[in-house]
Amino acid sequence: MISSARPTFRFAPSPNGLLHLGHARSALLNAAMAAQAGGLLLLRIEDIDLARCRPEYEAAICEDLAWLGIAWEPPARRQSEHFDDYRTALVRLGELDLVYESFESRADINRAVRDHPDWPRDPDGAPLFPFPRLAMSVDERSRRRAAGEPFALRLDMARAVALAGPLDWREAGQGVGHAASIEPRAVAADPLAWGDVVLARKEVPTSYHLSVVVDDALQGVTHVVRGADLTAATSVHRLLQTLLDLPAPLYTHHTLLVDPQGRKLSKSLGSESLRTLRENGATAQEVRRLALDVVD
Repeated sequence: MISSARPTFRFAPSPNGLLHLGHARSALLNAAMAAQAGGLLLLRIEDIDLARCRPEYEAAICEDLAWLGIAWEPPARRQSEHFDDYRTALVRLGELDLVYESFESRADINRAVRDHPDWPRDPDGAPLFPFPRLAMSVDERSRRRAAGEPFALRLDMARAVALAGPLDWREAGQGVGHAASIEPRAVAADPLAWGDVVLARKEVPTSYHLSVVVDDALQGVTHVVRGADLTAATSVHRLLQTLLDLPAPLYTHHTLLVDPQGRKLSKSLGSESLRTLRENGATAQEVRRLALDVVD
C-alpha cells in the first residue's frame, strides 16, 4: 500500500463517454478539498468495462480536467492494468469461504422474480439475487465449472455480515454536502440491503465494489468525495474493507446536478458534455460556476 502523511483524495471517472457537469462538480470538489487540506489529488481511470471503455475517452478526461485547471499527482492508475490486485483480494475472501460461483444470467434472475412484485430490491432498484448459495450443491457447481460454463463470483452476504459484525463509516458531508468543516458523524452500514453482490463478473475478473475498495487502499486514499448516489454503496465498501483488513477513508457524498426532469446527469441520458460546452463558447470559469452551483 502507498503510505502518505498527506491527506489523499481521488477523482475516479470511467472512460466510457465524455465528462459532463456532474463529473466536473465531483472533480472540482475533490481538487478544492485536497488544496484546502494541503493534500494530494489522484486520478484513477476506472476502465474495468473493457467492452465500453476507450482510450479516446481517457484522453478527453485528461483534456477536460486540464481545461478546468485541475492538476493531479501522476501517474493516473488504470484499473485494467491491475487485475492481479483484485484477484489477490478475491483469493483472500475465498479463503474465508465468502465467495461462490453464480452461473445464472440476468434473464434467469428476471424470470425468477417476475411473478413476485414484492421481491426485495437493492438501493439501486435491482432485484436481490434470488438464488441462495445452498440452492446449488458444491458438486453441481464443480461440474458446471469443469464444463466451462461462464460464471460470476458473488459474496455470500449473510455469512460476510455475520463474520464482520456491525459496521459504520465516517461521513463528513451528512449524505448531501461537501463542506470539509462539517464534523464527521458515524453512519450505520447496511450491506444486507444489497444481497449477494457480484465481486467478479463473468467477463471481467473484478467488479466496481471490489476494485474501488482495493484501489483506495493501495493508493493510500484518506478522503473519498463522490456523489450522493453512491452513499448506499458505502455499506458494501465498508464490509469489504473490514473483511480484507483495509483502512476506511473519511467519506463525503455531495449533492448531484440534475436535468430539468429532475434526473441526475449521466452519460446514458446524453447529458451535455464539457467538450460540447467548450465548443459552444463556454469558458472554464463559467463551467466551474455551473458545476458548483447550489452545492450544500
